[in-house]
Amino acid sequence: MALRNILTKEQPTLYKKCRPVTEFNPRLHQLLDDMRETLMDANGVGLAAPQVGVLRRAVLVIETNVPEGEDEYVIELINPEILETSGEQDGAEGCLSVPGEYGLVKRPMNVKVRAQDRNGNWFEVEGTGLTARCFCHEIDHLDGIVFTSKAERMLTEEELSSGEE
Repeated sequence: MALRNILTKEQPTLYKKCRPVTEFNPRLHQLLDDMRETLMDANGVGLAAPQVGVLRRAVLVIETNVPEGEDEYVIELINPEILETSGEQDGAEGCLSVPGEYGLVKRPMNVKVRAQDRNGNWFEVEGTGLTARCFCHEIDHLDGIVFTSKAERMLTEEELSSGEE
């Protein structure tokens, strides 16, 4: 495994649409393993392949909604598509590619996603709260969308330091 550089908002690759993954091979597995190490090192909750310069439809999301005493875990989503959404949440959102900046973004409270695993097997997964937000945020990256374009407004330094929204 290796740490990969995380692209920042100035880099045009972030705004390009990704191609589907068609080969489920050791090269994909290496990308996913590197992305996991990079995500953990950056203390994020999600990472999309274009954020490390790879224009393929692959994302990682950390499931944070776990019972007391259980460990959070990484969900790998290859060629993900959102099947259903419900509810609404409005809150501060950030991004590893936009360090230090946060904006208010409306997202669904519950999201159901269909995707493939690293071996090409299809599965469905549901997320709520932060996990639902991450599913939407990371899948947006696959279409070249950065959260700043969806933010109702960006938060000021004062709002960030006081915890206000």
